[in-house]
Amino acid sequence: MNKYVTIINKRTYISLLIAIAVLIASFTFEFSYDIDLTLLSIAIIFPLVFNIRGSFRRREKALQHLSQFRSSLKTLSYYFIFAPGLTEEDKEEAAQILVEISDKTMVHLEENEHTTEKLDESINKVYLFVTSKDTLISKGLKDKIWKYLNDLHESIENLHAINTHRTPVSLKAYCEFFIYIFPLIYAPAILFRVGMEADKWVTVFIVLFSEFILISLYNIQDQMEYPFDNVGLDDIHLSMFKIDR
Repeated sequence: MNKYVTIINKRTYISLLIAIAVLIASFTFEFSYDIDLTLLSIAIIFPLVFNIRGSFRRREKALQHLSQFRSSLKTLSYYFIFAPGLTEEDKEEAAQILVEISDKTMVHLEENEHTTEKLDESINKVYLFVTSKDTLISKGLKDKIWKYLNDLHESIENLHAINTHRTPVSLKAYCEFFIYIFPLIYAPAILFRVGMEADKWVTVFIVLFSEFILISLYNIQDQMEYPFDNVGLDDIHLSMFKIDR
């Protein structure tokens, strides 16, 4: 059950409190007016849906880059395992380097780190290892290792870019602002349509439910935008992409 309430947070309570305050004021002062609610869909729904689609695309791109990341690590591990010139100790050392890269990348994504210094040091160990075994690894094998090391670099850089650069911040701020002021426009309009003589709970339910839907969609988009922290229902299970899963 807990996973279904992850969309409820501080923003949810703030938006509902604003809606309740506007409803109380509208009932107290009998304030209502007629307005075309299509304007609200243009002002809120369209940019919100645009943000959700953008976040979903980022999540799908992250899955592609994670798959490339693991496949590159596994291919490198196979090259080192079957390298005829390397000793068992050398192969074990190479395996530990790749595991270190895998673990540090997962930690980097989970903790939302903005610097890649530690991660770069781990990846550089592959280069240092190959150059230190220059006479033991054939030229053809080294060319293959460099190719997949390039793929590894590319996938990590793409994941880091997704991790640090989100959907447009200004558009998110715009959506959040208009969701908060939504009851100021919506509550009097609903009250006008329902009528002052109707049961108040009808108006209260419509306004609060509509506000809850909007802020929940915003929270879903916000959680999907960062798919590595294991908070939202749609987060990526990073453990599935570790080399030693």
